[in-house]
Amino acid sequence: MMIDASAYCRELEAYLCKKNEGHLIRIVGPVFEQVSRWAAQGVPLAVAFRGIDRYCERYYAKGPRRRPVRLEFCEADILEEFDNWRRAVGVPATETAGDSPEGKQDSLPSHLDRVIARLTALRGSDRSAVFRDRIDAAVRELDTLRASAKQARGEARAAILSRLVALDATLLDAAGGELDDESRAALARRAESEISPFASRMSPDARRHAVDAAFARLVRDALGLPTLPLT
Repeated sequence: MMIDASAYCRELEAYLCKKNEGHLIRIVGPVFEQVSRWAAQGVPLAVAFRGIDRYCERYYAKGPRRRPVRLEFCEADILEEFDNWRRAVGVPATETAGDSPEGKQDSLPSHLDRVIARLTALRGSDRSAVFRDRIDAAVRELDTLRASAKQARGEARAAILSRLVALDATLLDAAGGELDDESRAALARRAESEISPFASRMSPDARRHAVDAAFARLVRDALGLPTLPLT
């Protein structure tokens, strides 16, 4: 199933309008063609939203905004997020994919700093006490890992990376427990929809794995949970 380009553009227009505090920039002309290519590649809306968020975070960090963010400026971040998403869920590249940039791998200490900051913000959320306790325990352990991350090499670094994978799984499991049945079903439908453009080129087992991985990423987004493993 192909993504409808016009509907896709309207969703991105609306999302960017919110990021621009109500300033609407229409997707027309060359930008429409650019965004239509993203739809043709199968870039899920949630992935495109994350790319927009990434660009806006950098833009806002430079100081007061002088002009609204334009969607075409977000392309590199959107395609990099799409590349990360494809690898995570295991879907094959499309014929038009492959023009996403090769991002530099983040340093482990700076990655941990950002993860700790995002988890710390979640400690004050209105989620269950069990979830907040899991977050609190993770932050304490990550603080300990952060202290040795800069000097960690070889087996020591590998041990930290392995622990991040385990902590991530624990937090994701806790996040899933925060969903009610209706929310869980809605995310499951979205996961199926995200994978459907690629389904014809996947085996049944690969598709099931991809849908499960897409669902996990949607749960992560719904709870505002950062990705702990260094990608």
